Amino acid sequence: MKGFTLKETTIAQVHQAMKDGILTCRQLVEAYLARIEAYDQKGPALNAVIYINPKALDEADVLDKKFKVEGFTGALHGIPVLLKDNVDTFDMPTTAGSSSLEGFVPEDDAFITRKFREAGALIVAKVNLHEFAIWGETISSILGQTLNPYDLTRTPGGSSGGTGASVAANFGMVGIGTDTINSVRSPASANNLVGIRPTIGLVSDDGVVPYSFTQDAAGPITRTVEDAVKVLDIIAGYDVADAKTAWSVGRMPKSYLDHLKVDGLKGKRIGVLESFFGDKFIHEDTNKAVRASIKTMEQQGAVIIPVEETIDSEYLVKNVSVHLHDLKDHLNVYLNALPENAPVHSVEEILESGKYHPGIEANLQTAMTLSTGTPEYNQRLIKREELRTTLMKLMADFELDAMVYPHQKQLVCLTGESQNERNGVLGSVSGFPSICVPAGFSTATDTAPIGVPIGMEILGRPFSEDVLIEIAYSFEQASQHRTLPPTTPALNN
Repeated sequence: MKGFTLKETTIAQVHQAMKDGILTCRQLVEAYLARIEAYDQKGPALNAVIYINPKALDEADVLDKKFKVEGFTGALHGIPVLLKDNVDTFDMPTTAGSSSLEGFVPEDDAFITRKFREAGALIVAKVNLHEFAIWGETISSILGQTLNPYDLTRTPGGSSGGTGASVAANFGMVGIGTDTINSVRSPASANNLVGIRPTIGLVSDDGVVPYSFTQDAAGPITRTVEDAVKVLDIIAGYDVADAKTAWSVGRMPKSYLDHLKVDGLKGKRIGVLESFFGDKFIHEDTNKAVRASIKTMEQQGAVIIPVEETIDSEYLVKNVSVHLHDLKDHLNVYLNALPENAPVHSVEEILESGKYHPGIEANLQTAMTLSTGTPEYNQRLIKREELRTTLMKLMADFELDAMVYPHQKQLVCLTGESQNERNGVLGSVSGFPSICVPAGFSTATDTAPIGVPIGMEILGRPFSEDVLIEIAYSFEQASQHRTLPPTTPALNN
């Protein structure tokens, strides 16, 4: 790969190198497989990869042959993708991180997987998650605990932490996470990455192991805003198998790439949700980084407006979110539809099997006592609608294009502990879109030589991804916070 640098490369750089004849898809895949070999179970032992596609090099060869004849086969030609292992693949196991589904290969691809393949991408690996996406530390019975490559004593966030750690460590080009409360944006925040949680109904959930059809959203986790947008362009849109995506029809631009504007912050009115900042010593690093990021936005021409409305993220998790009420009923829809050879067909059978991490047992047991359609459930849905109206009114009253706040009030937690004070629930309960972008790092320590990554969320109205992309891209270009983790340096390429 003379003349090409793998470290932190982008889709555009890869495609240019292919056009210049200095890079093949096989060489690219080999380079990423070498990094997985060096850093996943060896070196820092991030423990992020559940399954490597055994046909990845063969698929790369096919793409290289097609390229010689017809050029790029799609917008993501030759791009190695890291899939969270709750996204169905017809040719590889999909376990949702659970030993109860170990070895099970679905009959079909998820909609997202199919769109990747149609765009010329290949799936290089399936990566770890918090089992059944139930919590936020990325520990599973199928693989164990994934580590944060910036600080090996910490978790990578979650539940899509395997995607976050893998993309940050350059195990592949782009990744997919799923998000029920925080789970695309938490790993983005914790791993110095970009994560897009789309509006409910923009990206199909078909073929994704569900937690809550009400709140689940799949989205890209990448190293740059541009690459996230290129993925979103491919996976967004109507899918007849997911009725919610009908809401996207007529509400998408021709291409989200048209909104990668360096001056995208100019004139934007940005509300700062003050109640989502902490006021204790433990919050100082986060506050400093996010406040500095907001200042950068202002310097790029944004109008910054403090929003003093009190919104309590913990209250939303405990009293408005319907994730646990949905879990049994919605996961059973997926499990019941599996073919006869599947090892389990219900949450009850998962519990009976004993093949799950003990850390999720309490949530599974609680879910067995809850259901959709109950009076309590319906009250939560009413509160959800009230929250949506509150947000829309705040944006109308202050004439806002978006609101910003720290994704997590404090740093991502240490392994063995639980995440605290995450703010992603605002986007997931409302169903509004948000983008998490790198906002800087905490103070360096012995275990975090360049500091722990800190993420800032940008929340907008439903189907305002185009506006959020303008804001996120302009901020990214001005701030340039993305840095490769020190535990996974470049190899000999």
